[in-house]
Amino acid sequence: MTDWKDLQQALLNFRNERDWEQFHNPKDLALALSIEAAELNELFLWKKPEEANPEKIKEELADVFAYAILLAEKYDLDINEILLDKIKKNAEKYPVDKAKGTATKYTDL
Repeated sequence: MTDWKDLQQALLNFRNERDWEQFHNPKDLALALSIEAAELNELFLWKKPEEANPEKIKEELADVFAYAILLAEKYDLDINEILLDKIKKNAEKYPVDKAKGTATKYTDL
């Protein structure tokens, strides 16, 4: 699979084969996404970044991606488009000449 649509279709097939669409409303997908992101964070809690288990990171990150892709599908959002739009907006908020090498929020640049 090389494309977001292919991944999305694989997730939809998996979901539909199990009759789980009934549970996949936008609210619950957003909650699941948040919970999976928290589980990803937990892998780093009280550790140096290099101490986190890459296999567990892979598992939790896949869950985060899966719920994000399913949520995008609910609103018929084009993942490529929304990510490129966000990059463009961030480029305007964080011009290279002001933001390069700093983690300062755009409102304080």
